[in-house]
Amino acid sequence: MKKIINEESGKLVERSVINAITIDCVIFGFDNGVLEVLLVRHAEGIMKNQWGLPGGWITEKESTDDAARRLLADLTGLDNIYLEQLKAFGEPDRFPLGRVITIGYFALIKKENYDVKAGFTASEAKWYKIKDVPELIYDHNEILDYSIQHLRNRVRNAPVGFNLLPEKFTLLELMQLYEEILGVEMDKSNFRRKILRMKILVALDEKQKDVSHRAAKLYEFNQTVYNDLTKKGYNFEF
Repeated sequence: MKKIINEESGKLVERSVINAITIDCVIFGFDNGVLEVLLVRHAEGIMKNQWGLPGGWITEKESTDDAARRLLADLTGLDNIYLEQLKAFGEPDRFPLGRVITIGYFALIKKENYDVKAGFTASEAKWYKIKDVPELIYDHNEILDYSIQHLRNRVRNAPVGFNLLPEKFTLLELMQLYEEILGVEMDKSNFRRKILRMKILVALDEKQKDVSHRAAKLYEFNQTVYNDLTKKGYNFEF
């Protein structure tokens, strides 16, 4: 029982309040045309040896944003990542030992730019293909599903999915990214026409190297147009 101030009377009253809040992070990567998510295996606690999203408790003197960055770095070795807050998940029975609300965070990263290393209370950190994600602890499968839907909504209105691609990429790689996120099969010529009409790509005088098939032309983002579309948004339906 805690004493809190009654808003109407201004007096301290005893009332049960929720003071347990955690953080959970959904980190997406893209590899060989496949969307992946970073998971950790717990090394201790009631969910020892089980898989879940990277996360944990917030300390008394840190903000939720700082807690998300700290926990992600401690558990997976990922640092200096831009994390976007998703929403709070607060079903009364989501945590078996009592009432705990978790704040979800979300990020898209280029896997090749980071070296994942498990630490803190995680015995292992591993990338999983979305279709191969196992049964996760608590409501983490629901949080992941919400994050995927959030990502699907975002890529239709802003070029956020591009954060998953290497600096130089092919149109096929870009199309595969959209297919993976949206869960649809696209017509190659139609996709090419639409994406090039947006003027968001710069065609390079380079082609793929060390490939067994015919080398495809490489592209990179037009940063000026990219920044403009990020601010204004757009409607990119297929």
